[in-house]
Amino acid sequence: MSSQMVEKNLKSKDVRVIIVEDYKLTRVGLRYALNEIENINVIAEAQNAELGLELIKKEQPDVVLMDLGLPGINGLEATAKVKTISPNTKVIILTSHDREEEVVASLGSGASGYCLKDIDPITLSGVIKNVAKGACWIDSNVAHLALKFFPKPENTEIMPSAHTMEAKTRLTERENEVLKLLVQGKSNTQIAQELIVSVHTAKAHVCSILQKLCVDDRVQAAVKAIKEGIVSV
Repeated sequence: MSSQMVEKNLKSKDVRVIIVEDYKLTRVGLRYALNEIENINVIAEAQNAELGLELIKKEQPDVVLMDLGLPGINGLEATAKVKTISPNTKVIILTSHDREEEVVASLGSGASGYCLKDIDPITLSGVIKNVAKGACWIDSNVAHLALKFFPKPENTEIMPSAHTMEAKTRLTERENEVLKLLVQGKSNTQIAQELIVSVHTAKAHVCSILQKLCVDDRVQAAVKAIKEGIVSV
């Protein structure tokens, strides 16, 4: 069988996940590890994008774990198609590829997350749950790579630009702390734990940062923060 359906009598709070990965051992390992974690249920798996898209259209999962190097339709094309056939489904790229162009292309195709395959299953489960709620997440090991695709300013003066200084001024000291953690790919829960505040407070700081930086999501905030020198990595 090129796909395998698993237990579908799910609790309403469970995150329903489909895995699209061509290596069977990886699929089986992911399914087993994730199904051991509370509130996550892998409801289907597929060895290629064509079958994966059929399952996604039928099941309308909360989250899809998508490999990039699929035979036939690749993961980038498949991710773009997911947004058409299942608009509410979030896609997390799970790959061994760490090239900057693929990070940028993945986010451009509509992915809400980018994880490397050496990620710990517990951490991955947290990413899945956060992305299912609407968050964006990018592995801190590759976040800086995306910046290489943004054009460098011709003026290489040492002094920061007025725009950068304005952004730094608008952010409070606490928001700067939150932004640094956000750049590292931390979730609201992890930020709350790091700064010893409530998750609600962490979320409020993130929302304020997005508004002040005039960006739509966490990934854009992280990219802008590093690109404009608001924070450094």
